Amino acid sequence: MLLVPTLLLAACASTATQAPRASVPADTTLKKPAASADASATMPAEDVTKYRPVFASPKTSSGAPATFVKTVVPPTNHVNAQVEQRLRDQALANQNVKYTQGYRILAYLGIERDQVMAIRRAIIGRYPDETDYITFKSPVYRLYIGDYVTKLEAARGLAKLRGLAPKLELESTQVVLNKKP
Repeated sequence: MLLVPTLLLAACASTATQAPRASVPADTTLKKPAASADASATMPAEDVTKYRPVFASPKTSSGAPATFVKTVVPPTNHVNAQVEQRLRDQALANQNVKYTQGYRILAYLGIERDQVMAIRRAIIGRYPDETDYITFKSPVYRLYIGDYVTKLEAARGLAKLRGLAPKLELESTQVVLNKKP
């Protein structure tokens, strides 16, 4: 009989709130090592000064600092005959290049011929210098605009054509160089 009340009393006593304990903060201050035995503990076991590079001290002049004389070499514009001939050959070869890797703007992709022609007329009416290419692979029409060598040129052309076509995309393709009639 007495056992049950004592167990209840012990259980209540263990769950009761306790008075707060005073806690001591951790010591975080930097302590200087003692100069005697602790100093040898921080030094390496062997002498490593032999591995450190040694630089000679700069020579000090007694007087004004040294002035450097800058020599100017005049440019020469003479090209010998062999170089001149190779430059002419390369220029002639570059004139024969007709195509390069570049970008075109895909202005239309669909199956309606009337719509592709309307978009083409709107673009050519506003920008007559732009070249256009209509391709037909049954049943799909594609309208490409421009021959751009760099992506930056193509992005500028794309921004210029915004609003004239419902959807514009850049496509990497082979483009025509030297579009002279």
